[in-house]
Amino acid sequence: MKFVKISPIDNVAVALLPLSEGEEALGVTLTADIPAGHKFALADIKEGENVIKYGSPIGHATENITPGSWVHTHNTKTNLDGILEYKYDPVEIPEKEGKSATFKGFRRADGKAGIRNEIWIIPTVGCVNSPAEIIAKEAEKFVLGSVDGVFALTHPFGCSQLGGDHLNTQKALAGLVHHPNAGGVLVLGLGCENNNLDEFRKILGETDPERVRFLNCQDVTDEIEDGLAIVRELCDIASKDVREDIPSSELIVGLKCGGSDGFSGITANPAVGVFSDMLVYGGGTAILTEVPEMFGAETLLMERCENRELFDKTVSLINNFKEYFIRYGQVVYENPSPGNKKGGITTLEDKSLGCTQKCGTAAVKAVMEYGDPVTVKGLNLLSAPGNDLVASTALAVSGAHLVLFTTGRGTPFGCPVPTVKISSNTPLAEKKPTWIDFNAGVVCETGDIAACGADLFDYVMALASGEIKTNNEKQNMKGISIFKDGVTL
Repeated sequence: MKFVKISPIDNVAVALLPLSEGEEALGVTLTADIPAGHKFALADIKEGENVIKYGSPIGHATENITPGSWVHTHNTKTNLDGILEYKYDPVEIPEKEGKSATFKGFRRADGKAGIRNEIWIIPTVGCVNSPAEIIAKEAEKFVLGSVDGVFALTHPFGCSQLGGDHLNTQKALAGLVHHPNAGGVLVLGLGCENNNLDEFRKILGETDPERVRFLNCQDVTDEIEDGLAIVRELCDIASKDVREDIPSSELIVGLKCGGSDGFSGITANPAVGVFSDMLVYGGGTAILTEVPEMFGAETLLMERCENRELFDKTVSLINNFKEYFIRYGQVVYENPSPGNKKGGITTLEDKSLGCTQKCGTAAVKAVMEYGDPVTVKGLNLLSAPGNDLVASTALAVSGAHLVLFTTGRGTPFGCPVPTVKISSNTPLAEKKPTWIDFNAGVVCETGDIAACGADLFDYVMALASGEIKTNNEKQNMKGISIFKDGVTL
């Protein structure tokens, strides 16, 4: 295929390959070269009229646009403006057949299941990042049996923060301490920080004393020596863990996109949506975040809320994030990014309508604040920004075993859990094989989104079973980034 009209009511189509001025496409003659992933007009669009893609407005024309014209930032502008009022108008969600499968995971003492058996060193404060990294590196010699590795999850926070900002850090770190992908955790404190071990334990709650250990660096003569001794014990304990059959209904998958392009809403995101429906209708859980990238498509999520309470929570989710922008004097709709635009995304509505396809068609079952753990199976919405590492970390904090990360531009990063890079186009997968784990660009050739989603489901089950690793795991690219919202003293 060289081009696609996504919805019958669209007045633009998308070039799947570079198109040249003078070519015939869907009954129009192109009046300009159209880059791959970009849009061209199928009809006259008068100044002020809506540009329609995905069957919805993605903005309005800022000048008269003739058939065959390139449609992009030079002649299209967002319709979004300010904080909106919403009406609860639920739609009927048709039941779909999900897929039930099993994966080989690690059953934890608290009943949760993990897909990795790693030892994590989690600093309470950025001041002890370097000791944490030294301990992790020197502890590699202790890895044996089923242990997948020792990792320091460093960050710059934990002190000189106030109020809700400080609580964000504590909740994020607590979520990681409790994560079932960790077979053992060393919580490494300094001793004088705001988030000292005594204060952190109040947020952390009950832990398994065999698997979660604590060390204050100021209390010992040599924190490296003492830390290594603890990690060695944790490795010995976790090495005896064995994988067992776990139903896919216990799998929690985070949904994220970054470096999106004009193909993302046509290939990768809808393929992930197929996967999400297969998982959710089979009893599993998917988490959608990136609240600023719901703007413009939020009503599609609101009408899928299972009840009025969830609708009200979703309205708060959206409007609270808009108020966050306004509080810092920023433009609410200053999105998409330069890379998005280069890839063919014109407005935030264009981006959001593609982005939200990752969560398929299931009903919204829960809405979570930042740092909250998943407690309800099914499709969850999570409050977090669009930033790649911040949002992916938030998904892990809330319990995601892995993150499906769709991209049209590519990125090498990884969050604390396996981070599956799914390319929206085949050239990216071919250019960056050490970044991309799964190529959804095949949809451009096959046109079969359902088959791509089914293949992704099988890939995820193999990944969860430890049969394969993501590129970020192979290259030890693992990091965290905590949502910052407040004053630093």
